[in-house]
Amino acid sequence: MVHNETVLLRHREIPDLDNLAVYRREGGFQALEKAVTQMQPGEVTEVVKASGLRGRGGAGFPTGVKWSFVDNKNWPHYVVANADESEPGTFKDRDIMEGNPYQFLEGVAICAYAVQAKAAYIYLRGEFWELAARLDQHIAALEAAGLLGEKMFGAAYSLHISTHLGAGAYICGEETALLESIEGKMGQPRLRPPFPPSVGLFGKPTVVNNVETLTNLPPILTRGAEWYRSIGTEKSPGVKVFSLSGCVTKPGNYELPLGTTFRELIFGHGGGIPAGRSIKAIMAAGASSSLIIANEKALDTPMDYENVPSLGAQLGSASVIVIDDSVSIPWLINKTMHFFRHESCGKCTPCREGTFWMSHITERMARQAAISGLPDAQDVKLLYDVANQVRGKCLCALGEFSIEAVTSGIERFAADFKLAAGESQTAVGG
Repeated sequence: MVHNETVLLRHREIPDLDNLAVYRREGGFQALEKAVTQMQPGEVTEVVKASGLRGRGGAGFPTGVKWSFVDNKNWPHYVVANADESEPGTFKDRDIMEGNPYQFLEGVAICAYAVQAKAAYIYLRGEFWELAARLDQHIAALEAAGLLGEKMFGAAYSLHISTHLGAGAYICGEETALLESIEGKMGQPRLRPPFPPSVGLFGKPTVVNNVETLTNLPPILTRGAEWYRSIGTEKSPGVKVFSLSGCVTKPGNYELPLGTTFRELIFGHGGGIPAGRSIKAIMAAGASSSLIIANEKALDTPMDYENVPSLGAQLGSASVIVIDDSVSIPWLINKTMHFFRHESCGKCTPCREGTFWMSHITERMARQAAISGLPDAQDVKLLYDVANQVRGKCLCALGEFSIEAVTSGIERFAADFKLAAGESQTAVGG
């Protein structure tokens, strides 16, 4: 089905959508009023389940299913909106919160009603302090209009939303580290289980959803699950905001149905590769990505949660970084390693020590390449070995993310490491 309607980035078509009067004129808060006055909380959850909406923060877990895991024998419940948008190459949530804030806030309230939370928190990365101040103003406007606060729409349900700023730590994008940070503790991941829907914020059941996920909720409730399922693919319904960056003519956020191909995004919407160069690789989920060889098969692969894994990668938050033939893969993995070394919280040894030593090796490789034009083959093998010692041994996903570009780069782009076929097999343990 061809879909030309904007669902999330509506501010690009509707001027001043960050004004409450304009948002209400465009149908704003009809979905929340419908939920609070006409639906039971469980009914809201069932509609979201039926829509097939999946988490847009990276994992792609079914949203309504996550809500259904909330422990109804343990109260109170909390909702946390994850606005800690720290992944390199990801800039979709900020776009939504700046241009279409009321749809996002309405989504937060719908989620809170569904799980009967009386308090919700928006956790923003520390650099978003101006945005946090604007959201506070929007929340105050909703309370003044009677759309938030005590006894909403004349019903018994009440909700208060607060913003909370982090301190610029990438690790706090991980949901349990985020909860620790809100509680005033060091932002480090918790051992799981228990998971947040059972034991979350302040030890109580908590739903943590991404900004983009929550912003999908008002149109789903207004127009129905069947309408939402008519967009995208059977197993990945709906629209997705793709953050396109790197070696591309027109970087930016593009709202497209899930299942759109890499080719359409990069060449149709992004204008292709500048300066007549060729596309070499794609990172589909920001710095946390495996490197995809940008051949014809990859370019024609639908961008959804089912098809991207066939390329040895994940869609994640759909932060698509384009790499052209001028980019050295050893240079690229050195950049990603510096990032993950800096952002490792240090709680678990494999990640703390692994990122430290991998960054030392990639630096040495870079220095050697500057002198002789190629990294030392033994360093490449050592780097690959260290990366595989990190795999599967970390408390959270940061350690796993740190090795994605390293291992896939060595395995798939041997020529960039000046490895012959035999040397490449040796490096990867063949």
